[in-house]
Amino acid sequence: MRILVLGGTAFLSAEIARQAVAAGHDVTCLARGSAAAPPAGTTWLREDRSLGANAYAGAKGEWDEVVEVARDPVPATEALDALAHRAAHWTFVSSCSVYADASLANETEDAALLQPLAPGIPSTPENYGESKAAIEAATLEAAGGKAHLCRAGLIGGPGDSSDRYGYWPARFARDKNPVVVPAAGHHPTQVIDVRDLAAWVLKAAGKGVAGALNALGGQVTFGTYLAAARETAGHDGEVLPAEEEWLANQGVNYWAGPDSLPLWLPPGHEGFMARSNRAAVAAGLQLRPWQETLQDTLADERRLGLDRPRKAGLSPGTEARLAKKL
Repeated sequence: MRILVLGGTAFLSAEIARQAVAAGHDVTCLARGSAAAPPAGTTWLREDRSLGANAYAGAKGEWDEVVEVARDPVPATEALDALAHRAAHWTFVSSCSVYADASLANETEDAALLQPLAPGIPSTPENYGESKAAIEAATLEAAGGKAHLCRAGLIGGPGDSSDRYGYWPARFARDKNPVVVPAAGHHPTQVIDVRDLAAWVLKAAGKGVAGALNALGGQVTFGTYLAAARETAGHDGEVLPAEEEWLANQGVNYWAGPDSLPLWLPPGHEGFMARSNRAAVAAGLQLRPWQETLQDTLADERRLGLDRPRKAGLSPGTEARLAKKL
């Protein structure tokens, strides 16, 4: 296939480009490359999409597949206007954040969606779900029956710069000091390996898969995941479970960001990491054992440095302060 990746320099888009080259496809990456270059073997169209529609002028000819990973509706819509009529298949990597209700478990692709972000309103982290919903709507309007809306969940595995999934194995591996964990072992977690997601995007493109499909990993309880992370890391120190309300009152953040406990979700999000992936699996999504993702993530964390500053997780100082109170 002749594939155009709108991106190709970071995490998922880079993995898609890398796997596509390895499979023998003709791959072009359209990206600024301010942080990294696209994978070897690709053609690089060095363009800044924030400068407007002219960024796509160099993407000439017909494309068997276009892959879009944007979170801002403005460049996404400009790309659709410039390229959709020349693409045989279009994949938009969306998100399960487009769903309106995060409280219900095992919901399918038919669940209600958030209202799309209105034109003229800037895309921000706070309206991420609405932004993705707006791009979905624009994609369906421009690409119709040749569009695959790939609704991903939390993506983990080697190369994840969000520091979320890797926090726990890295924390257990860092030292033998007491580890503060939320007393939420029954809560579900649901992570898809970046390598499996990239493979699914390419497989679905080759098969001409269209419509919305939840690209999600299997459900694993938080307690099971933490126990496996601890065992994989070889931690034999003390583990201090803390009640969720107490943690929130101490100023610990949910989910992600500084001084957070990654994968720990606030009340009302019981279904956020417990959605159905049955339709995508039936269509060909293949998932490796989650323990393999965990092991490879820890190896990547060791390579990066267990003591490095992180975007997500408790700082050693905050954890020590909390541990003294438990």
